[in-house]
Amino acid sequence: MLQIQLIRENPEQVIERLTVKNCDARAIVAQIGALDLQIRGMKKTLDDNLMEQNRGAKEIGFLFKGGKNAEANALKNRMAELKIAEVQCKKELTEKETEMENLLVLLPNLPHSRVPRGKTAEDNEIVYQEGDLFADPSLVPHWEIVKKLDIVDFDLGSKITGAGFPIYKNKGAKLQRALINFFLDTASAHGYEEIQPPYAVNEDSAYATGQLPDKEGQMYHMPLDNLYLIPTAEVPVTNIYRDVILKESDFPVKHCAYSACFRREAGSYGKDVRGLNRLHQFDKVEIVQVTRPNDSYDVLEEMKKYVMSLLQTLGLPFRVLRLCGGDMSFTSALTYDLEVFSKGQQRWLEVSSVSNFESYQANRLKLRFKDENGKTTLAHTLNGSALALPRVMAAIIENYQTPQGVAVPEALQKYTGFDCL
Repeated sequence: MLQIQLIRENPEQVIERLTVKNCDARAIVAQIGALDLQIRGMKKTLDDNLMEQNRGAKEIGFLFKGGKNAEANALKNRMAELKIAEVQCKKELTEKETEMENLLVLLPNLPHSRVPRGKTAEDNEIVYQEGDLFADPSLVPHWEIVKKLDIVDFDLGSKITGAGFPIYKNKGAKLQRALINFFLDTASAHGYEEIQPPYAVNEDSAYATGQLPDKEGQMYHMPLDNLYLIPTAEVPVTNIYRDVILKESDFPVKHCAYSACFRREAGSYGKDVRGLNRLHQFDKVEIVQVTRPNDSYDVLEEMKKYVMSLLQTLGLPFRVLRLCGGDMSFTSALTYDLEVFSKGQQRWLEVSSVSNFESYQANRLKLRFKDENGKTTLAHTLNGSALALPRVMAAIIENYQTPQGVAVPEALQKYTGFDCL
């Protein structure tokens, strides 16, 4: 959530920056400005009321001691009127502050100055590419291979649950576990503290990281308990720091977490959603950092390079995109997407997004830290997929296919116990 002070002091800058996200914020910013004036006026009225009550309380005692009972009683009546006015003013102020929060959550995060203008994924900038993109015409997509090898069963998953909930079998299940362990062990070696989070969160947690009210239609909701299945481990892990004030000595804050992820996003039909390309339930290892504002963009580059190193170790061709304003998430200030090239499909598959949210999430979380001067400041939050498994597995199966079977990347063999599917 954007800070009200930023909108108050720089309304035109906020409006201009949000045009990069193709958001016309002029009307909402004007509403926020008008409401802000009302709230500040009401707070002054309330402060004046309380000051008068404090003065009056002292004066009443002196009047009674001086035998001025009539004046004292008149002042008591005035104090009663002020108390009634105070209660009413507090009620109206709470209503206005709720109205303000409901307006503020409608504004997306401001994009960083490096975010390119654009409306769709076609306008994203390629900032790096590595690996051989040549593909033998005989290579086939992963859904044909996994069926032949009997390692992923889409039909059985549909029978038990529905489309988008596959069952991994035999060496397919072992390869999944190998990827999870490889990603977690590597993250731990790079200083990320491992967390095992819950897979359901309450409404406050979903709101704090920006899933609500923006993405409620994409989350699985359990109305009886008012809980939400997590779309990513980012949500519970970041909420560890909700309503927390960190100390300088707490930095760096680095966490990794494996979880299943649940998303109602659906796709219809076609190659974009076929096989492992798009699922309702999938496994992912997430990395999360909380930083000082001055450090966050250096940390973003560090996280991006870390995810690149995972793909390099797996020997997969990949590229890095800087997302344009129209393709960014609501909460992000700058996002890099990392995509692997899937040779059996001859297309790019997104396997990671690494984002800096600056203080946008922290403002909702009330996540702050005390600097060396004792000043309390909002922290910055960042996260990234490191990595999401389904498309990584699809790319491994397609890119490592041979006449003898699917070769297992060397980095995974100590986890699988075999070198070929």
